[in-house]
Amino acid sequence: MMTQPTATHYTTCPLCEATCGLEVQTAGREIVSIRGDRDDVFSQGYICPKAAALKELDADPDRLRAPMIREGEQWRSVSWDEAFAEVERRLTPILEQHGRDAVAAYAGNPNVHNLAGLLYTPAFLHALASRNVFSASTVDQMPKQVSAGLMFGTMLSIPIPDVDRTSYLLILGANPLVSNGSLMTAPNMRDRIRRLRARGGRVVVVDPRRTRTAEEADEHLFIQPGTDAFFLFALAHTLFAEGLVRPGRLGEHLNGLDEVEHLARAFAPEVVAPVCRIAPDAIRRIARELAAAESAAVYGRIGTCTQEFGTLASWLVDVLNVLTGNLDRAGGALFPRAAAGARNTEGTPGRGAGVRLGLRHSRVRGLPAVYGELPVVALAEEILTPGDGQIRALVTIAGNPVLSTPNSGQLAQALGQLDFMLSVDVYLNETTRHAHVILPPPSPLERGHYDLAFYQLSVRNIARYSPAIFSAAAGHPQEWEILLRLAGIVSGQGAAADPVALDDVMAQQLIRRETKREGSRVAGRDPAELLAALAPQRGPERLLDFMLRTGPYGDGFAGGPEGQGLTLAALEAAPHGRDLGPLQPRIPEVLRTPSGKIELAPPAIVADVARLQGALAARPAEQLVLIGRRELRSNNSWMHNLRTLTKGAETCLLLVHPDDARRLGLADGAHARVTSASGCAEAPVRVTDAIMPGVVSLPHGWGHDAPGTQLRVAADHPGANVNALTGELAVDPLSGNAVLNGVAVTVAPAGA
Repeated sequence: MMTQPTATHYTTCPLCEATCGLEVQTAGREIVSIRGDRDDVFSQGYICPKAAALKELDADPDRLRAPMIREGEQWRSVSWDEAFAEVERRLTPILEQHGRDAVAAYAGNPNVHNLAGLLYTPAFLHALASRNVFSASTVDQMPKQVSAGLMFGTMLSIPIPDVDRTSYLLILGANPLVSNGSLMTAPNMRDRIRRLRARGGRVVVVDPRRTRTAEEADEHLFIQPGTDAFFLFALAHTLFAEGLVRPGRLGEHLNGLDEVEHLARAFAPEVVAPVCRIAPDAIRRIARELAAAESAAVYGRIGTCTQEFGTLASWLVDVLNVLTGNLDRAGGALFPRAAAGARNTEGTPGRGAGVRLGLRHSRVRGLPAVYGELPVVALAEEILTPGDGQIRALVTIAGNPVLSTPNSGQLAQALGQLDFMLSVDVYLNETTRHAHVILPPPSPLERGHYDLAFYQLSVRNIARYSPAIFSAAAGHPQEWEILLRLAGIVSGQGAAADPVALDDVMAQQLIRRETKREGSRVAGRDPAELLAALAPQRGPERLLDFMLRTGPYGDGFAGGPEGQGLTLAALEAAPHGRDLGPLQPRIPEVLRTPSGKIELAPPAIVADVARLQGALAARPAEQLVLIGRRELRSNNSWMHNLRTLTKGAETCLLLVHPDDARRLGLADGAHARVTSASGCAEAPVRVTDAIMPGVVSLPHGWGHDAPGTQLRVAADHPGANVNALTGELAVDPLSGNAVLNGVAVTVAPAGA
């Protein structure tokens, strides 16, 4: 028997925000080993346990490899042509009889880790032309995108902490040692924080739980869930009251400084301390430390987003960076200059159209649309409520909202009532079990990869392209081809629409738009000439090459000497990535607001401060509240079907403080029943002083006990679904983001 020759490949891990470089050894179609790429320009050999699971994901027998059609409760494997014909047969009559808005779409988190998903899902949504578009963004980061858009002009103009040069880092509601950043792409945060402290810097973590990050910090302060905005406003109050506000060179680029000072007066440390449960002296000390530090950055993440004042908290993070003069300076919080796809590198520098929010609203509850999508908390009610515009069909793309969105029981009920449901997904899971057709994309190792979104959020400017390691099975379309065939169906061209022809049209439109854009590097050029220069590429690689070449580091199609200017070919010749340098000051060039200034007091945010003041005056009685959490071995629910990530000690545990455990009669290891206004769940108890009194915690993404799924490993470790406890009625009104932290619950021993 002949031994398969081995080959070495360098690729980027597509499983989380860290974008770690991997060295993958293969023998034929089999993965021999996966290790960190020591020569990677960014991660330098670091990987977390998720990377090794890529082998298991690629080989997982539960991963779908052919289209599936459901007939009653039975599934059968079909050809691609039959599957697309069935989609056309079932979906077209709904569009014709009930209109575009009768078909909704939901895009899940994995799309942001997928070049084809990021580039071609919008093409499908454009062809669908439905007002009912939803995504995982409104159970995650939407408040930060709203505040960034209002302050700086684009939704991804998010200031990123310069962790490798700062001397003081204040972290709220974030656990970057587990997430490797999250809206702060930074592999190996443990070593980055250790280096920060070794050079004499200081790290302070404010969180209801003593996380892995808090354990590495100089100081950890417990905070009552959902009160970050009060705490941050008290810091601003102290800076103004003690004459510590020094925006420096930013002063000439600011609008609204006086208004922020006026707003902060109501939030003195003594006033907010009973609410956030941080002593006034500690609040003042941290404000003074921020002001006195040689350089400092404030960073808030999902805990500051998924709460009732998520947009206000997200805004105040950047307000503090401005007030202390740490925005847009080395060691503070800066704006990356991404090589491709960043709106804040396009057009005329320093000024733009800004963002417009709430131009339309959901049919049932009148919730505002943000950046073209409605809050996902409205999805179930839009399906269940009869009337003109009722959702009758749903397309999900790489998402499992039954586990990842609030009031999951209600959503599961709603999905069961749809006339038709289509899922583009690799698993038969808690959501896709309701579908009538499932179209599975290829394995992540069978497609090229470039982190279009996360390089816009990185602590260092880098670019890395990874070609596919394996070829897809014969006849298996790439994800971009699947999405374009669906676009052909919903646009009336039918199931036989040629995705290659549609891709040509998409590339032509992108090029034509760029040649007409003021300030573009190819303004006035002949689109046909530029299209020909991209041949013979197709699909995401062609679009990426164009964006790289017209981006801030690109060759601009100038035809200069080889190696001058970034192209896709240049990245392919650099398998360990290209280091484009540390973050640099970009104000005012980065701004895309109509005024050309930082809008420190956007009217929509200012108006919402009254709601915060009202909550300050009328806090509810003390009660047990629930928060979520993320585990290092988990990111999305489908990862629980990989033994590599689920083996060992159980992680879906209810964290309870010892005082609460004694009061409630809970024992370590025993099961507890958690009840909220939306539902109930049971989980084993972990008694620990790492959670503050009055707070309990469950991780997200579990609850694999639904019938009709095909997740055999996950079914052996079902865990408790935290979103059986969260409600769809509580939202941050500015962003439509769900409130997932600070949910009122009762806890008792199971069976009591």
